[in-house]
This record gives sequence, structure tokens and C-alpha cells, in this order.
Amino acid sequence: MDQPTTIAARIDPEILERAARVIRILGHPLRLRILEALEDGERNVADLQDELGVGQAVVSQQLSILRSEGVVGARRDGPRVFYRIVEPKVSHILDCIRQCDL
Repeated sequence: MDQPTTIAARIDPEILERAARVIRILGHPLRLRILEALEDGERNVADLQDELGVGQAVVSQQLSILRSEGVVGARRDGPRVFYRIVEPKVSHILDCIRQCDL
């Protein structure tokens, strides 16, 4: 006796396009480290530099890429800019990475 086959619902092409952009942006180890640091809350560039042990220019460049794709947002407080995660998929993706046995 044949078992019934379940057909998975197709994902909307626009959603797939957005997911592909986010995955492409997350395909860089330093950007993943930055996002992991931002999971605990807002950070400015100096905080991220200290935590990650990389230079200001490198952190700023990676944050600019993340911001241009809508993965992180920024808030100015006087001379400092604080960054936070705004893309909800990021937490799910980081959790997936944590659970995978790479």
C-alpha cells in the first residue's frame, strides 16, 4: 500500500529573494561574529572592536554592509552610533548554526 505523499507549501518568490540576500550577507565570519555580539543588545563600534579584537575600519565596513541590507539598524546618541539587529531571521539562523554539528 502506497503512503500518501505530502507536498510542502511553496515559498513565495519574494520571500526566497529576501532570504537569499540575508543568507549571502551572513556568509562572512566577521559579520556573523558581529551579529552574535549584537544578540545581547545594542553596541557601538568601539564596543565591537574591543569584543572582537578587530580594527575600527573593519568593524565599520562590515556594519555598513549589514545596515545597507537591512540586517542591522542604527541609533545615534550624541557622538556615538549604536547598532542593533533588525532582521528577525538572524536569531533563527544563528540558532541553527549553534545546533549544527559542523
